[in-house]
Amino acid sequence: NFYTATVYEKGAEVVRMYETLLGREGFRHGMDLYFERHDGQAVTTDDFRAAMADANGADLDQFRRWYEQPGTPELEVEGHYDAAARSYTLQVSQRNPRAGDDAPPLLIPLAMALLDRQGREIPLRLADGSVPERGVLRITDRRQTFTFVEVPEPPVPSLLRGFSAPVRLHFPYGDGELAFLLRHDADPFNRWEAGQRLATRTLLERIEAIAAGQPVTPRESLLEAWRAVLERDDLDPALVAEVLVLPGEQELAERLPMEDPDAVHQAREGLRDELASHLEEVLLRRYRALAEEGVYRIDADAIGRRRLKNVCLAYLARPDREKGIVLARDQFERASNMTDSLAALTALAASGHPDSEEALDRFYRRWADDPLVLDKWFSIQATARPEGALERVERLMEHPAFVFTNPNKVRALIGAFVNGNPVAFHARDGSGYRFLGDVIERLDPLNPQIAARLLTPLTRWRRHIPERQARMREQLERILALPGLSRDSYEIVSRSLEE
Repeated sequence: NFYTATVYEKGAEVVRMYETLLGREGFRHGMDLYFERHDGQAVTTDDFRAAMADANGADLDQFRRWYEQPGTPELEVEGHYDAAARSYTLQVSQRNPRAGDDAPPLLIPLAMALLDRQGREIPLRLADGSVPERGVLRITDRRQTFTFVEVPEPPVPSLLRGFSAPVRLHFPYGDGELAFLLRHDADPFNRWEAGQRLATRTLLERIEAIAAGQPVTPRESLLEAWRAVLERDDLDPALVAEVLVLPGEQELAERLPMEDPDAVHQAREGLRDELASHLEEVLLRRYRALAEEGVYRIDADAIGRRRLKNVCLAYLARPDREKGIVLARDQFERASNMTDSLAALTALAASGHPDSEEALDRFYRRWADDPLVLDKWFSIQATARPEGALERVERLMEHPAFVFTNPNKVRALIGAFVNGNPVAFHARDGSGYRFLGDVIERLDPLNPQIAARLLTPLTRWRRHIPERQARMREQLERILALPGLSRDSYEIVSRSLEE
């Protein structure tokens, strides 16, 4: 299967690493030589690597291992400041668990900076007198040490800037350091990453407390760091919007030793409520300031402004926040573009406010003749809120616009429900699992590829509590016993039960 994240996403990141290692000008020279040599030919990754190396006089033989080794490499980084020597040492170790302990080390570009207490970058100079070009360290061995000199104070390291390599980075950041990077780091990726790490840490602690029946303690460092970012009008609105979006429920669930959809949902929704309450004034100010005037535009700046505006609206229109509901209703009425209309509709549907039913009905009547827009309409309702979600989905399956033989409709409604509404799908009575079993029994003879993809949530049955495990396994065994089960579904189900 060539249509995988390994081909598309890792492939793109590997190509981007050439630019990180060689610089933009060096990458351009490599591209020019590549086309000069191979225009119109069938080529290999070695041909591309050779052009990059020859155009820059660079040794890229070790880089070939990126194409040969499976898995995601991991970097373990530790830092130590020596006040007497005014130096800061980074110890970097690389490993690739999937490739094995005997796998030779990769060439990994690690873009980095050292920030002082005001968030300014400290000039980088290594103990041997060299200066890392463009702030990029070349990690070539299993373990390397880099000592920076003339460092006047204990710095906060900004590591893997710009996501300079597709690796997992491990560094023992404290909450204060993550909040500092979220406030001050000039690198957009690392500012976002610091916020995601801090939010994830906060949410995992909340999940643990909820599961143990203990009280949840607010984390002021996260709330105030978010306020500082939100108040910065000089930051790219698209970046601020992404910073404000919490890690998803499935992403959080995968970090737990045993998935707990109820605790994850309660923790995430509780933090969203806290953020909405704590930041209400600044959220409202930014929302109003970002309101579009004049002609609708689709340039990057306008898209970023709309994105931030609608993220603010999603917080302001949380359930039981009447002022925000009024804003969402007004935006839905006045929206001049699909982005704003869908964002307002999503906020209304998620709130459970009585006005949401009227808005959903109006949206359907307006776009009834546009199948792609109606896919959005189905998905919004399937993922809106856990309460009554299964009944809502079953009712929508009887809607005239839903066609069971249309893959897009199945993905938009059923796929959205089983993947995007985990509390409802994993209901303790097993109703979500029985529903999916019924769907697969009906769908597999018609479209085995779509049926097989819908099975993914059931295949994670071992990650759940025994009560859920039994009910998920029951449906998998039921599906496996279906007469004439397709090869696609059979492979997914049998492998899941055997592992």
